[in-house]
Amino acid sequence: MSELKFPTEVIDLPSGGKVYGKESPLAEGKIELKYMTTREEDILMSENLIKKGVVIDKLLDSLIVTKGVTQESLVLGDKNAVLVAARILAYGPEYTAEVTNPNNSEQKVEHTFDLTQCKFKELSEDVDYSDNSFDFETPIGKNKLKFKLITGAEEKLIEKDLQQTKKYGYNSEVSTRLRYTIIEVDGDSKPEIITAASQNMLARDSMALRNYIQKISPDIDLTSEIEIGGETVSVSIPLTVEFFWPKSI
Repeated sequence: MSELKFPTEVIDLPSGGKVYGKESPLAEGKIELKYMTTREEDILMSENLIKKGVVIDKLLDSLIVTKGVTQESLVLGDKNAVLVAARILAYGPEYTAEVTNPNNSEQKVEHTFDLTQCKFKELSEDVDYSDNSFDFETPIGKNKLKFKLITGAEEKLIEKDLQQTKKYGYNSEVSTRLRYTIIEVDGDSKPEIITAASQNMLARDSMALRNYIQKISPDIDLTSEIEIGGETVSVSIPLTVEFFWPKSI
């Protein structure tokens, strides 16, 4: 535990630390967070950080105590888990938000979720998570790919690239994410080869790859079964502004 003067908690990560390498401070699958203070509430209220779209990243960096680790170090599923843990430590597990019936968009209800009930996805037993490198063969083109799980640092680069392309009225969401995810195509890791493969991959191959990535990615399950209009439905827990600013506070 940290010797700092404020209370901290060590929490588990969905990845179990398997993707970070043996020398990483995250290798044991745990990360230490401090409890939120008024300093972090000031971060949440910073209009400048909100406008830049980095307020949550700055918040998490302020809360992470583990040496040598920032939110950019984390694969996205672990980052999601840290976000939920930070909220629980700050204001408790109860989170009230408005949700919409997925079967009837006009039917909405305010529901209180228990965030401690959000479970980690089980890691695939037949997948080697070491070194954050995974193999996949496209079903149609039969290309042998290697890919990695995106971290917070790469997500930031992806968002920057997407903002640039949108200025020209072009949405490159799928190909851009593939370009940052794929690390080798048929044994070739040259950037131009990866870019060409990302931009020209058959749609069926692209979907198969993205589905496989989704299947094996460690994460926290942010869905919940609730009752709306007399029926039980599965909804995604909405991460609104009230996630860190509960109405009751």
